[in-house]
Amino acid sequence: MKIVAFAASSSSKSINKQLVSYAANIAAQQHNADVEILDINDYEMPLFSQDKEELLGQPAQAQAFYAKLGEADAIIISFAEHNGTYTAAYKNLFDWTSRIDMKVFQHKPMVLLATSPGPGGAATVLAQANGSAGFFAAEVKGSLSIPSFFDNFDSQTQTLTNSELQEKLAHALSQLA
Repeated sequence: MKIVAFAASSSSKSINKQLVSYAANIAAQQHNADVEILDINDYEMPLFSQDKEELLGQPAQAQAFYAKLGEADAIIISFAEHNGTYTAAYKNLFDWTSRIDMKVFQHKPMVLLATSPGPGGAATVLAQANGSAGFFAAEVKGSLSIPSFFDNFDSQTQTLTNSELQEKLAHALSQLA
């Protein structure tokens, strides 16, 4: 089994990247899987518009990202929330990729995560992702918001310290098989 995981954030200090890396390691152990952690900065493209698409066609970065998702047996995404929605970096990557194929997620089993420093845990963007996933051929097997990241995750040891959230995360990830 191959799992592709990424944070929907371009920040080098992303707490969502810490979370998705942690989750991917758990999933790898549960499913005896190989994991590839993607950095969406490797797929940076001009801001999507129809004019840019007419000029550029389908950029190599979008094609490469789509191919990475296609190579996976399962996908884990952790969403950062900017002003109640997706980060501009993720949304742009998603928009370009969806022009290759609206079935961006290619019927892969997925776990969707989100976290933030505050008590909301990026639940608003997670709800958006869950609500639209089916339109883009995602088979969401589980989702989880981690509130108050720094109270529930030890950045030194890279572990989730809240046992209730740990149990929910492990359960969601077990559904990827």
